[in-house]
Amino acid sequence: MPSDNLLKQIEFIKEIDKLKYIQRKTRLLNSDRHENDAEHSWHLAMMAIVLAEHSNEPVDILKVIKMVLIHDIVEIDAGDTFIYDAQKNHSNTDEERIAANRIFGLLPGEQAADLIAVWEEFEAGETKEARFARSMDRLEPLLQNTSNNGGTWAEFGVDYNKVYGKKKVIKMGSEAIWGFAEMLIDESVEKGILKKNV
Repeated sequence: MPSDNLLKQIEFIKEIDKLKYIQRKTRLLNSDRHENDAEHSWHLAMMAIVLAEHSNEPVDILKVIKMVLIHDIVEIDAGDTFIYDAQKNHSNTDEERIAANRIFGLLPGEQAADLIAVWEEFEAGETKEARFARSMDRLEPLLQNTSNNGGTWAEFGVDYNKVYGKKKVIKMGSEAIWGFAEMLIDESVEKGILKKNV
């Protein structure tokens, strides 16, 4: 007979399969297909592994990977909020808190508390691991939009100031990656795929 812990863990694993159905506004690199949250989280985990040497400070890479893999699980219930949404703030909301408690609460108590704490740490963005994880979260859509002739910037009329304002979070986790990101943003303006209001 399976243990109570195992049954709870399997229930959680089945529940998070729903992340594969949460569509993001951004499209895959060089593609018209929208990315889903599971693909996004996987990509961030790989980016964190590959780019860890560029973090401003040495990080616990396993913790960073945990952060990026679980950070959007709450969107199963709360939905994806577009980072440039003018109506809804892209920050920790009451809906996300309720979702975190429900979804992570499917797990055994200690495991649920651990993942909620990791999720909260990512959302707060104050530790070196959270800062680096958040830099990955801001870099990936930048790579996507620059590969798609402006992607969501063009589709939703997002200008340079908004992009620069949201992307400068990258600097908190990695000065080196921020330098690269700034270069991509500037090149996007030069190519005309990102509008700079004067």
